[in-house]
Amino acid sequence: MSVHWPIFRSCLGSPGRVRVVDHQRTWSGASLVAGSQHVAAKIRQLTAAKHIGVMLPPAGVFPMAALGVWSLGRTVVPLNFLLKREEFDYVVKDSEIDLVVTSRAVLDAIDCEPRGVGLLCLEDVSFAGMPDVFWPALATDEDLAVILYTSGTSGRPKGVMLTHGALSANVQQCIEWVKLSRRDVLVGILPQFHSFGLTVLTLLPLTCGAKVVYAPRFVPQRIVKMFREHRPTFFVGLPSMYNALLSVKKADASDFESLRYAVSGGEPLPRAVFESFRERFEVTICEGYGLTETAPVTNWLRLEDFRLGSVGRPLPGVTERIVDAGSGRNLPAGEEGEIRIAGPNVMRGYFKLPELTKAVFDEDGFFRTGDIGKLDDEGYLYITGRLKEMMIIGGENVFPREIEEVLNQHASVRETGVIGVADDMRGEVPVAFVELEEGVVFDEPELRSFCRERLAGYKVPRRVIAVEALPRNPTGKILRRELGAMLAEVEEIANDPAE
Repeated sequence: MSVHWPIFRSCLGSPGRVRVVDHQRTWSGASLVAGSQHVAAKIRQLTAAKHIGVMLPPAGVFPMAALGVWSLGRTVVPLNFLLKREEFDYVVKDSEIDLVVTSRAVLDAIDCEPRGVGLLCLEDVSFAGMPDVFWPALATDEDLAVILYTSGTSGRPKGVMLTHGALSANVQQCIEWVKLSRRDVLVGILPQFHSFGLTVLTLLPLTCGAKVVYAPRFVPQRIVKMFREHRPTFFVGLPSMYNALLSVKKADASDFESLRYAVSGGEPLPRAVFESFRERFEVTICEGYGLTETAPVTNWLRLEDFRLGSVGRPLPGVTERIVDAGSGRNLPAGEEGEIRIAGPNVMRGYFKLPELTKAVFDEDGFFRTGDIGKLDDEGYLYITGRLKEMMIIGGENVFPREIEEVLNQHASVRETGVIGVADDMRGEVPVAFVELEEGVVFDEPELRSFCRERLAGYKVPRRVIAVEALPRNPTGKILRRELGAMLAEVEEIANDPAE
């Protein structure tokens, strides 16, 4: 099914209803559809290319542009303008786009203006009068809707090919699972060039008739103000965002009382953040799970069947199994192994990477997530780590998250990132990097002692290093490979005789 057709039906079914609110304007259903046709007409004049880049901030202009591209039967390539120049240039070239829909405001604010392609700035589109309306193209389940590039946490960004069928399936799975309706109001603070922001905060509300309020940047005080003004029923954020909201001194439980769901995803939610949010704001944060390759949502914990620490059961139509990563043998409930997933929402593959695509699916067609987890007897999933992040310390398997959870409980620590470092005696040893709370004095022996009281000896970080800010990708996920580079810099400075 075409992912855009239900959105057109929803918007035109109630053309005067407000569907999107952003930092610049309010969008009705009719204005989104009309605007999309103006954009489509302009694209058709400029290029016949199959893939069209879209580089816009979280706002109504993004779905308007995407609907315009899909109206022509073409593929949207959302561009992450927060990438480093080398990565950004690679994505522009690899995706085979020759036109980028953007705005002068975006171009003025970034360092990565696209090179070697044409630019369609929305300021140059005339939205006056009747658009050059034509019947939007239909698409089959197998037609390519978007190419979403991964954040490049390991190696080059990969173009994840999501079909109209995969995106449509995931939208319907979410609607069925949490009963989202036109009565709901969502706050959109995640970038729409990311699968989370695209599916959950754009396609999902526009399909079911809900309203979404976008913020161009995450500023905790402004987000609380948005809650007071718009009274949202759904809030979807990253763990770091929930932690930052706790820093707003004038916020209280009344600011969040309209919420029906507060959902955290992108990376594991620290227990300390969960408990502080529930105690102070009377909000129980439910975790979800998914990957760009699964469009993205596969699991969503609901309040009515809440399990602390779980990301919930799989959505309707999603099949999960836990396997031994080496042998592929299915593991029983309670045992940790690699999470593998099948369902209509799983990607077609990686763009122009057939061998890699083949490698990430097992012989039964299940996607190899690379994440480690376990299922309980009732089918609830618990995430325990990343296969590639696992440390082997003296023959024992250790995941960074276990150490991070302990350090995050210390009063002086805001957030933590842990990596494994080669060691001649034990194979690997853990090293921790910590962001400190404002005004505290760093005390490495105290933090190591704190860990020693709560962890087995081999799990205690060999070193704890204070950093001003942990390196993160645009969606807030800690970049562990950059932590390794930071460690190398620290050691180089320490060994420099000039210092």
